[in-house]
Amino acid sequence: MADCIFCRIARHEIPATVVREDEDCIAFRDLLPRAPVHVLIIPKRHIASVNELTGADETVVGHLVAAARAVAESEGVAESGYRLVLNAGPDAGQSVDHLHLHLLGGRELGWPPG
Repeated sequence: MADCIFCRIARHEIPATVVREDEDCIAFRDLLPRAPVHVLIIPKRHIASVNELTGADETVVGHLVAAARAVAESEGVAESGYRLVLNAGPDAGQSVDHLHLHLLGGRELGWPPG
C-alpha cells in the first residue's frame, strides 16, 4: 500500500532506526517504546493484520519470529528474557494496519499484560 507508514519505512521513504533487515522483513525501534528495548519487526510485503494471514503466510510469521530472536540476541535481552506480541485489531491496541511483531525487553515485564 502506497500510503501505509510501515510500507514506507520498509521502502526507506520514512526514516527509522533500523536494527535488522533482510529481503523479507525489517526491524526498527518503536517511536513510543514501552520497554528499554522495543523493536517492531514487520514483513516488507503489506499484510494488514493477523486476521489477513492465510495458510500461505505461515513462512512469513515464522520468519518474523526468527528475526525477532536474532534481534533479541543483538540487543542483549535473549538471556534475560523478552516478550513477543502480535496485536490484531483496535481493541488489542493495533494502531497501524500492517502486521507487526513487537519485541519488548530490558526490564521485568509483568503478567497479565494490559
